[in-house]
Amino acid sequence: MREKAKIGFCLLIATTFLITACSGLGPERLTHDRFDYSTAITESWKSQMLLNIVKLRYGDAPVFLDVASVINSYQMSGAASLGASGQVLPYQANAAIGAGGYYSNTPTITYSPLTGEKFSKSMLTPIPPSAIFFFMQAGYDVGAVFRVLVQSINSIRNSYPGIARTLPADPEFYLLIERLRRIQDSGAYEIRVQKSTEREALAAVFSDKVNEKTEADITEVRKMLGLDPRTREFRVVYGSISSGDKEIAILSRSVLQVIFNLASYIEVPEIHVTEKRVKPSSIEQRADGSPIPPLMRVWSSSEKPEDAFVAVPYRNYWFWIDDKDLVSKGLFSFLTYIFNLVDTGIKEGAPVVTIPAR
Repeated sequence: MREKAKIGFCLLIATTFLITACSGLGPERLTHDRFDYSTAITESWKSQMLLNIVKLRYGDAPVFLDVASVINSYQMSGAASLGASGQVLPYQANAAIGAGGYYSNTPTITYSPLTGEKFSKSMLTPIPPSAIFFFMQAGYDVGAVFRVLVQSINSIRNSYPGIARTLPADPEFYLLIERLRRIQDSGAYEIRVQKSTEREALAAVFSDKVNEKTEADITEVRKMLGLDPRTREFRVVYGSISSGDKEIAILSRSVLQVIFNLASYIEVPEIHVTEKRVKPSSIEQRADGSPIPPLMRVWSSSEKPEDAFVAVPYRNYWFWIDDKDLVSKGLFSFLTYIFNLVDTGIKEGAPVVTIPAR
């Protein structure tokens, strides 16, 4: 009888363990799943974006696939059995104990291809000038923001790698962003949103409490943009030409233009250039002829890189960003914010998926 009691006690402990493990499975998996899936989605987005940038460089069509939903279902069950037989004489006892368990993890991931008229229009719609100034206000370098997002400001044109030929920047464009960078570093500018009954108007304001060097940069920026030298606050509008000396007109780029521009910085294999599969890389220059460092460096190699921030295979080569290149990594990550500015047209909600409770 004592042996039977011991076996029953062990069986009770095993059953209790299974029930407890099953009841706490969901909460315990929450932290792990959230981290694992967010990391996987981030890495897949990076690979997809880089691959589409490479495709555009080669004249291929980009394809975007969005992860609409991730649902994970867990099932855990257990069973135990106990059997015993014995004789009074000669005190023989036979006992049998059995236990079994079942565990399953069934993720359901829904993908949505970004296609259709609404998505195409969003990719071709220029980014609002207000977003450009908000990026600068958030601390992003004005030089990088203007080189990526601005096509022209008060008729001063940025460079752009067109399909037929590369359009060089006006000589004063790089001088302008250098002065704007110094003004940004001094904290001598801010933005103001003026609300009315019809719309919101954005104004760029230069501070009047600055040192002589910063005041000289502000004066030169006014001259280059054709602004009123006595005015501190200027209205910001979308366009290529301002309507007066108290207005800053910014012709911003679309997301597709941004991606196409960044594709020009890819160091493509020399054999592909020789075979005329792709155009050679262009080098931007200042007014004095000195080269300007690229915004982002994307390398290519026949072998998979060992230390890459992101790497994708294409046309029997690997294209990648070095994990030690902080500038390129930062600009590539900046694309996530730019891409989120557009309305992709998938706001209808994810499909309803029913998960049985067991």
